[in-house]
Amino acid sequence: MVATSDKLQTLPIATAPSRVAVLLMGYGEVESYEDFANYNEQALNLLTAKFAPVPTWIYPPLAKLLAMFDLHEWGHQHGNFISPHNAIFERQRLGIEQQLQERWGDRVKVFKAFNFCAPFLPEQVLAQVKAEGFDKLLIYPLLVVDSIFTSGIAVEQVNQALASLTDDGEHWVKGTRYIPSFYNQPAYIDLMAQLVEDKIQAELAQAYLPSQIGIVLMNHGCPHKAKGFTSGIDESQAMYELVRDRLIYRYPLISVGWLNHQTPLIEWTQPNADLAARNLMAVGAKALVFMPIGFATENHETLLDVAHIIEAISRKYPEGNYVQMECVNDNPKFLDMIADWANPQIEALFESEAIAVNPNLAPAHAPHTHGHHHDHDHGHSHDHGHQH
Repeated sequence: MVATSDKLQTLPIATAPSRVAVLLMGYGEVESYEDFANYNEQALNLLTAKFAPVPTWIYPPLAKLLAMFDLHEWGHQHGNFISPHNAIFERQRLGIEQQLQERWGDRVKVFKAFNFCAPFLPEQVLAQVKAEGFDKLLIYPLLVVDSIFTSGIAVEQVNQALASLTDDGEHWVKGTRYIPSFYNQPAYIDLMAQLVEDKIQAELAQAYLPSQIGIVLMNHGCPHKAKGFTSGIDESQAMYELVRDRLIYRYPLISVGWLNHQTPLIEWTQPNADLAARNLMAVGAKALVFMPIGFATENHETLLDVAHIIEAISRKYPEGNYVQMECVNDNPKFLDMIADWANPQIEALFESEAIAVNPNLAPAHAPHTHGHHHDHDHGHSHDHGHQH
């Protein structure tokens, strides 16, 4: 009896229920042309550094130079183009939040973070997450393929932000979970194939035989060498083959088309989308469908780069019919599956005990315990082996 009452006295009188912040992460794109240089410098720091031998001192001047090219392309060639990426991403965030809150109420909230765009940089958003009293975090990059250039930089930025927001030696986050990319999820693969079939039925099926309709399934281009990091090529290729398998029996002319950033001296994935389109026309396609399967959210690549490709190929084959499809964006079926994938991880976070993590313990303990365990384990297994 006494033991029980002692136990009861040590329990806290009331603990605030856990709250889970879902951090939906994307690249983000500039909406004001003045931000080009900052955006490019962020991208050079986080992305280019992973595969190109560029010294860091060159980032600021190079970013300004690239900004001039961007300004020419977006401003002059494309009539002051403003990327719809961020607006679509907000619709995705809102749609996913509505789905999750139907089940979890306001114990769950979805925040958006962009890798390259203030005021939504991960550090800024996580400061807000902390201020609003959330103690558990679901890291959710809304990027189709896992690689050092997608989820890799997302986690890198989250880690930097969490390190800088530590309280008095203790992390305010008491539990984290992560959702990997969905390049091989059957629901996503089926949706990609279905969207292509629906488009063909709506716009091309009356005028062309199925064997005359070429399909370019567009992946995010990858450099072949990424300093030993996972570059995303294998995952992207696997996704292409899965979507192709759903379509090939009806439409034999299908090619992968990589949307590359043709950086000089770097070997990029082939065939690029332009070459893929030309190849399909050369073997008898009369119409082409360009479908971005490697991008979840519309951006300047899926819009401007593909428009350039169609413009160039229609000069060579003026009689061809060219259909530029949208990314999956805020398609309700897509938002359903994104929320479905989050639910089990949110449940796991609510069920797990809050763990206080103190980063100050890491350096003090690591060398000592490692050495200790090493000797102990080594001696133990060695003796055990002899006895056995």
